[in-house]
Amino acid sequence: MVRIQRRKFLASCLCVTATVFLLVTLQVVVELGKFERTKLKNSNLQDGHIKMEEVPKHLNPFLKKEALVLNRKEKLETDSYPIMIWWSPLTGETGRLGQCGADACFFTINRTYLHHHMTKAFLFYGTDFNIDSLPLPRKAHHDWALFHEESPKNNYKLFHKPVITLFNYTATFSRHSHLPLTTQYLEGIEVLKSLRYLVPLQSKNNLRKRLAPLVYVQSDCDPPSDRDSYVRELMIYIEVDSYGECLRNKDLPRQLKSPLSMDADGFYRIIAQYKFILAFENAVCDDYITEKLWRPLKLGVVPVYYGSPSITDWLPSNKSAILVSEFSHPRELASYIRRLDYDDRLYEAYVEWKLKGEISNQRLLTALRERKWGVQDVSQDNYIDAFECMVCTKVWDNIRLQEKGLPPKRWKAEDTHLRCPEPTVFAFSPPRAPRWSSLREMWIPSFEQSKKEAQALRWLVDRNQNFSAQEFWALVFKD
Repeated sequence: MVRIQRRKFLASCLCVTATVFLLVTLQVVVELGKFERTKLKNSNLQDGHIKMEEVPKHLNPFLKKEALVLNRKEKLETDSYPIMIWWSPLTGETGRLGQCGADACFFTINRTYLHHHMTKAFLFYGTDFNIDSLPLPRKAHHDWALFHEESPKNNYKLFHKPVITLFNYTATFSRHSHLPLTTQYLEGIEVLKSLRYLVPLQSKNNLRKRLAPLVYVQSDCDPPSDRDSYVRELMIYIEVDSYGECLRNKDLPRQLKSPLSMDADGFYRIIAQYKFILAFENAVCDDYITEKLWRPLKLGVVPVYYGSPSITDWLPSNKSAILVSEFSHPRELASYIRRLDYDDRLYEAYVEWKLKGEISNQRLLTALRERKWGVQDVSQDNYIDAFECMVCTKVWDNIRLQEKGLPPKRWKAEDTHLRCPEPTVFAFSPPRAPRWSSLREMWIPSFEQSKKEAQALRWLVDRNQNFSAQEFWALVFKD
């Protein structure tokens, strides 16, 4: 066996919106609801997709794993193993015999295996799930498996029942997925308990002479959660130091301005000086929880959280975060934060769990203990490995059933495996609210159009014939 480095080969790409006219200075046709990353070839865009944001992952899960790599002669052995084709070439591997416990499967991005008799499953990465190219006609023994750890802004149509139920297996941020990735941004319990970056409260009180009580660091502006509108209103009632491109009023040191520095020791130490951080997700979905929550908890900063409605199921203790949803207006939230800022006893109640190293949330403890993958841990599979092996194992289970003359077990995703409500916008007093940006205006109509896209795609896939983009869009905009 050879230890190899598994990496995510995502191409430089640009996300899009299309087919609707936005009222901006120029009339631009954009494809609403897409936001699918596509590859660039010869400096030309394919499928009309335009990149809105490309930010490095908070944590790199693609660490070393034992694998069997086939050379040219050994490729003939694929006749002995089920073939799993990454239809969205997430891993970039042209051929690898992966060991999954007692089972082994051949994983590849090579589409020439489409009609191979041992091809059993097609693996899709949600952000690159493209209607222009699907493995149709789909045979009865072909399983489809979806890996999608991202928010809905990357591919809205996946978040509707007609599309998510096309898949047999899923790995998503939802706890209901076949392979839940809810804790994908958390290395483990020990980093939550760690006091490495904790700044004593007395020091934070002294730092308040030059720092605001709140810090905000976002460079993906005007996402579906409409977080910037809320923060803009909040800034009227309380001081906020904002370092990112969104609402920026303070600059990071030059060496920390790159998005690559968001996990640098220097950046951590700057953020750790604050009492509170605005931890707002880019979308509001149950169980969609990112480093925006886990980072302040690791640093000993109290997160002021907006995002997953189910967040209380995942917090380390009953009093470890301030929830925006519990306040009727930013002015009430600002008043509460000022109260904690002035009263050390009230503030310390939010960091007591960390100071004592006590995590009382059994759901969180169980999820971290039982997950079949690790984060930044070379001794464990990463979650891509776990996803591949989940599919491989289930395929082998069915092969063994058929060898016994028994019918195969059919797995099917449910709409709870990837579901988010329609995005909403905050409605604060009109005189204070600036004119909406075209991006902010886009999310609700994007969501509405994505429902039509999902229905059109389902109809075409159920027809089980190849189809063109023209056929798809004709159905989407059919009266």
